[in-house]
Amino acid sequence: MKRIAIIALLFAACATTPAGDQQAAIRAVLDAQVAGWNHGDLDAYMQGYIHSNDLTFFSGATITRGWEPTLERYKKRYQGEGKEMGTLTFSEVVIDVVANDAAFVRGRWHLAMSKESREGLFTLLMRKTEQGWRVVHDHSS
Repeated sequence: MKRIAIIALLFAACATTPAGDQQAAIRAVLDAQVAGWNHGDLDAYMQGYIHSNDLTFFSGATITRGWEPTLERYKKRYQGEGKEMGTLTFSEVVIDVVANDAAFVRGRWHLAMSKESREGLFTLLMRKTEQGWRVVHDHSS
């Protein structure tokens, strides 16, 4: 019986990805989002989000559900007439891998634009999908 338990533990250890590797993969997704944003490419930025109707985005008193509505919200807010995207940075990022396929990410965002700067906090729930790590819930203030 002990051998079965030991074999099961060894199998479980081999089947999981070290948290450091997962954190690096998640950080790469966030870095790619920043790069997409800073190139004015919302489609590239949105690749960090799960392309699903299950995506939720909370900001202020507004709840947006789904990938396409979230993209449209960004376009209206940052690419509409007289709008600009500015330069995005993330800081104070903390990534907690809570399961082999789930992570809790929090940090600060800063958006520098020609006439103003905005900043706030974000909390993300990320899931590991067939396409890699993706944001499934974003709460930004």
